[in-house]
Amino acid sequence: MLDEILRREFYHNRVSEYLVCLALIAAGVFVVRVAQGLGLRRLRTLVGKTPFTFDDFLVDQIPRTGIPLAYLGIVEAALRSLKLTPRVERILDTGGIILLTLIAVRFAVSLLRYAFADHLRKRGEDSSRDRALKGVVNLVTVLVWVTGGLFMLDNLGFRISTMVAGLGIGGVAVALASQNILGDLFAYFIILFDRPFEVGDFVTVGDFMGVVDRLGLKTTRLAGLGGEQIIMSNKDLTDSRVRNYKRMARRRVVFRIGVTYRTPPERLREIPGIVRDIFGEVEGTTLDRVHFFAYGDFSLIHEAVYYVEGNDYTKYMDIQQKVNLRIYEEFEKRRIEFAYPTQTLYLARG
Repeated sequence: MLDEILRREFYHNRVSEYLVCLALIAAGVFVVRVAQGLGLRRLRTLVGKTPFTFDDFLVDQIPRTGIPLAYLGIVEAALRSLKLTPRVERILDTGGIILLTLIAVRFAVSLLRYAFADHLRKRGEDSSRDRALKGVVNLVTVLVWVTGGLFMLDNLGFRISTMVAGLGIGGVAVALASQNILGDLFAYFIILFDRPFEVGDFVTVGDFMGVVDRLGLKTTRLAGLGGEQIIMSNKDLTDSRVRNYKRMARRRVVFRIGVTYRTPPERLREIPGIVRDIFGEVEGTTLDRVHFFAYGDFSLIHEAVYYVEGNDYTKYMDIQQKVNLRIYEEFEKRRIEFAYPTQTLYLARG
C-alpha cells in the first residue's frame, strides 16, 4: 500500500520524489541552522580579537544576507531535482532573480553605510558630521536600489534600453528646469567634503550670524542669536565669505583708551606700563603691544592689542571686563581722566 502511494505521480513527479525534495530542504535548513548556531558565535569571538572592523561587518552580514542566500540556494537546488514544467521553471527563475537582487542590494547598501561609518571613525569625526553625511548616504542608497531594480528588470527579460533613454531625456529636461536646486545640491557636496563649517559651528555670513543647526541637501539652517532660525541656500553659502569662529584657536582683541588732553606727559608715559602690569595679572591672555596711538578730536588715544587663548566668547568678555575694571582702578589712583566728547566755545566781545 505504501509503495503504491509513493509511486503515484502528480505533475510528472512521483510522491517519493516530492518527499525527497522536502527532505533535502529540511536537511539543508537544519544544517544551516546548526552552522549558524555553532559557527557564528565562534566567528564573532575570533573577529573580536582582531584590530580590523571589516571582518566584524562581514560576520554581522551573515544573518542578514548569508543565511537568506543559503536558504535560497537550498530551495532552488531541491526543486531542480524535480521534473518541472516550463511555466513553473519560469516562475522559479523569476522568484530567484527577485530574491537574489534584493539580497545583493541589501548587502551593497550595508557595505556603503559601513564604508561611510568607517571613514568617519578613522578621521575621528563627531556625531554632527554623521548627521551631515546622512543626506549623501540616503541619496546613494536610492541610486543603488534604482540600479538593482534596473538589473532585475533586465534579467527578467524587460527591454530597459528604451526606459533608460527616456530617463536620460527626462533627466536633461528636469536638470534644465531645476538649475537652482541642482546648484544647491552641488553646493551641499562642496560644503560636505570641503568642510568650511560643520553642525555646531558659530558662523557669520554677511549680516547674519548663528550656530549651524542643520545641513540639508538644499538649505542650511542657522540658530540665530535672537532665537530665530535663519534658512540659507547652500549656493549662497558657497558664494559668500563665511567666518567660522568655532575653529578660532585664539582671539585677537584690539581696544583703545582715550584720556583728556590735560593729562601730563609723565602720566601718558606711564599708561603703557600700567596696561602691561594689568595683563601680567590676567591668566589666559598674551599681550602683544600697547602704544600711544593717535591724537583724537577730544582725546589722546592709546591702543592695546592682546590675544585670548581659545574661542569661548564668554571667556573673552570676562577677561575684557576684568581688564577694564583694573584700568579704571589704576587711572583713579593716578588721577588720569578718561576723555569724553567735549567742545570748547570761545566768545569774543565786540
